Amino acid sequence: MPHVLLIEDDTSVRDGMELVLRRHGYGVETAATGEEALALLAGERGARVELAVLDLMLPGMDGFEVCRLIRARTATLPVIMLTARGDDQDIVAGLEAGADDYVVKPVTAPVLEARIRAALRRAEPSLRQGPDADVTDLAGLVIDRAGLTVTRNGTPVPLPPTELRVLLELSASPGRVFTREQLLASVWDHTFLGDSRLVDAAVGRLRAKIEEVPGRPRYVQTVRGFGYRFGPL
Repeated sequence: MPHVLLIEDDTSVRDGMELVLRRHGYGVETAATGEEALALLAGERGARVELAVLDLMLPGMDGFEVCRLIRARTATLPVIMLTARGDDQDIVAGLEAGADDYVVKPVTAPVLEARIRAALRRAEPSLRQGPDADVTDLAGLVIDRAGLTVTRNGTPVPLPPTELRVLLELSASPGRVFTREQLLASVWDHTFLGDSRLVDAAVGRLRAKIEEVPGRPRYVQTVRGFGYRFGPL
């Protein structure tokens, strides 16, 4: 049974979401503040948490800082952020802080549960894609598709599941241009009209980790008006 950490200061919203998730078979931990959530993740109960649903508008430490601190502790925990309004600045800032996806409140139970299921699927270890070779060395960037590890010039590069999936998808077909819509469907499992900001933010975070000069990428390149491709190196 997947365990979800729900970080929401509004008691009625938190209780309602907890009820919905438990009815769908999830184990649920709750926290009303960022400080409480981080303490929970650092303890024994935190070892069970497989995904965090994080409200951005929290008392004290806000959700942006909480997300950054979660990312500093672990690269693998999926984070879905909740925003009370579709404010572009909030959404972009939350994605840049390390969130994997977002939903705007009020959110319906089917939408939230679908986003959680998709995020958990991205975190599953069944990520091998593309060429038969288990290990690919691309000009110093070594991608181990069986071990799901990435190193750059011999240094391990820990990547969250979403960023790892983007890299695996692009590097499986060097030179091929992927549209944002294609990446949304294959990486985020968004079969509906998705938000291209999810792709752009994930690519930006990925470049910051694998590129020597993120502003002049060698590996993940932008094809203006179309999307992204891997290479030419």
